[in-house]
Amino acid sequence: MLLSLLLQAAGAAGLGTLGSAIGAGLAAIGAGLGIGKIGSSAMEGIARQPEAAGDIRINMIISAALIEGVALFAVVVCGFIL
Repeated sequence: MLLSLLLQAAGAAGLGTLGSAIGAGLAAIGAGLGIGKIGSSAMEGIARQPEAAGDIRINMIISAALIEGVALFAVVVCGFIL
């Protein structure tokens, strides 16, 4: 049912448009899940070892920035497909 609706919508707009929209959405969702996982793991690590909070926080920020960069790159590539 859902696949047939997607294919009907793709017939009017083209498969490239549909694919780029789905790809951009998946990139944003993946980035959100990844950064959420990093944040929760960092908070658990800080709760276990409060003396290492500074190191954990720095590593968390660097990892989140790398994930954001990859997600932005994916959204830009999907935008070029349009």
